[in-house]
Amino acid sequence: MTGWVRPPGPVGDGLRIGLLGGSFDPAHEGHLYVSEVARTRLKLDQVWWLVSPGNPLKPEPDPFEVRLTRARLVAHPPYIHVTGIERALHTRYTVDTVRALQRRFPRVEFIWLMGSDNLVQFDRWRRWQDIAASIPIAVVRRPGSVLAQLSAPLTRRFGVARQLGSAPSLVVLDGRRNEQSSTLLRAQALGAAAEAVLNLAP
Repeated sequence: MTGWVRPPGPVGDGLRIGLLGGSFDPAHEGHLYVSEVARTRLKLDQVWWLVSPGNPLKPEPDPFEVRLTRARLVAHPPYIHVTGIERALHTRYTVDTVRALQRRFPRVEFIWLMGSDNLVQFDRWRRWQDIAASIPIAVVRRPGSVLAQLSAPLTRRFGVARQLGSAPSLVVLDGRRNEQSSTLLRAQALGAAAEAVLNLAP
């Protein structure tokens, strides 16, 4: 079935494509920051934002189509392609998505991207060691979790390389820090809504 799934952007032999997965609830400047640092440092041709139908480790997100549309509004650089391909692949977990994409596009060099805030909880992801064994991983440092690499099970298990190689391989990238997060934006939205309700009260 995966053979019929269309790529969200151009694909070809030897292209280096970063995969940034998540709920994107909502998409924000932090996602752009991770994408840009990884693209520059790893010389990526594209970054695919994989908007997940749902995240087993997070509360129920906004509707899928809403999150997909918001992400497309935020992802203005031409090298970013926003996609709901996980729904087309019928995959829910990263380990299954990665393997499905590698089967579907075998000549593409995929690299998994994530912020260091996700590195802290990576060992809670289903079959996280299998993910690390099947795709190189680049972690971009984010505020509040810059020391995550010191204690994360992923780095203790596989170590941190100076340059990204074939899996298992993990690098930690740094750049200008961006403090935006989906959690913070949702909290701000809830706070604004609560304030509006209070202002309407008699």
